[in-house]
Amino acid sequence: MTDAFEGAPGFEGERSTYDSGELTEANCDHDPFLQLRQWLDAAEGAAVAEPTAMTVSTLGRDERVHSRTVLLRQLTSAGLVFYTNRESAKGSELGAHPRCAAHLLWLDLHRQVRVEGLARLLDDGEADAYFAGRPRGSQIGAWASPQSEVIRDRAELERRVQEMEVRFADTDAIPRPPHWGGYCIEPDMFEFWQGRPSRLHDRLRYT
Repeated sequence: MTDAFEGAPGFEGERSTYDSGELTEANCDHDPFLQLRQWLDAAEGAAVAEPTAMTVSTLGRDERVHSRTVLLRQLTSAGLVFYTNRESAKGSELGAHPRCAAHLLWLDLHRQVRVEGLARLLDDGEADAYFAGRPRGSQIGAWASPQSEVIRDRAELERRVQEMEVRFADTDAIPRPPHWGGYCIEPDMFEFWQGRPSRLHDRLRYT
């Protein structure tokens, strides 16, 4: 079989200089949750695009590692919280194998954080409170979207949205779908990474 990219230029010439700061035990908070909060605030202050974008990796029933990007919605003393359809691929995988990993990357600041731990399903009260504060369109979408399932085409999804808009037309407070909720990744490992010149990067790990 011929390589579709045979003869195409590589990326050997792509080089960036990482020189946005240093990471040492002296300038890092002893509490990894507070250190992560500082870096999140710095990313937001630097107007980084989607500073709370977080890749979550799970183990599937096929014993493959599956990764996708979600949004970190809360950082608490217990862990990192995100919300999703519990019947989605990641929800099903976390239900079977709660051990997971998360990764946040801020390229503009030459920083990234790796987290490993166990995902705990949030109770219904916490999920209800968060769902109530979502935009109405997102609430409708949570009811309409069969996340991770195969659908015929975009028109089918749009039809489902219209059906939900009719269903809740006279409802001021749309209730949370029973299949939608939150997860808290409770870490047992943090690793903070700061890019440095000549690829001599700084890493600090908390366990």
